[in-house]
Amino acid sequence: MTAPRRPALFIHGLWLHASSWGPWLELFRANGYEPIAPGWPNEPPTVEEARQHPELAADIGIDDATNHYRTIAESLDASPVLVGHSFGGLIVEKLLGQGVGAAGVAIDPAQIKGVLPLPLAQLRSGLPALGNPANLHKAISLTKKEFRFSFGNAVSEEESDALHEKWTIPSPARPLFQAAVANFALHSQAKVDTDNATRGPLLLISGAKDHTVPDVITRSTLKQYRDSTAVTELKRFEGRGHSLTVDSGWREVADAILVWLKENGV
Repeated sequence: MTAPRRPALFIHGLWLHASSWGPWLELFRANGYEPIAPGWPNEPPTVEEARQHPELAADIGIDDATNHYRTIAESLDASPVLVGHSFGGLIVEKLLGQGVGAAGVAIDPAQIKGVLPLPLAQLRSGLPALGNPANLHKAISLTKKEFRFSFGNAVSEEESDALHEKWTIPSPARPLFQAAVANFALHSQAKVDTDNATRGPLLLISGAKDHTVPDVITRSTLKQYRDSTAVTELKRFEGRGHSLTVDSGWREVADAILVWLKENGV
């Protein structure tokens, strides 16, 4: 009998559809995992349907998404590897801190409570949602120009526009507001149990040219784990922006993650 495959749960962030993980699922399956990439709560199965019904994503917060993925993770046959991008990375951190998951990979993870730097590029990236307080209860879309600055700044304009056309969907603005005020809120939903010493290993990944989650944010996130004896590592990719999970260089990131997982016996 062959040993059962370990599940791998992929969690996307704002503005990208779950189907954008497609190539990752194929690669992880070829490397012995049983991968899945379910969408956020109420997310339609296709990009086109998600664009036609933005109201389905409105008002979903960090805890709503985290609890959604926790239920999925706990329904699997074995403890999964968790891989998340952007706000999906923050969700991975929250779940791992709660003891869910055998290991976690947070790619350009959204800012958690306790992280203090606030670069100008990050402020500009958040403006499409944060620029209007009324957006708190809405789902917001990015224009090609906004996507180019926030996601596609490290690739050609042609590739950025193609990625925007293929993968972008309206996403709830609420998580951005929650992260923005996390350090002023006593019970912020962006809080992570960074002191947990019994959790699985965590790999933080930073794109050095990322505008949405600048490198300084991810490095500051690593420092939040200084009181935990659990494995916590950071890998930095030079010249990469926030689109690093979907652009033409995605395989470099995915291969590095597979190597790290093997090194940590997961």
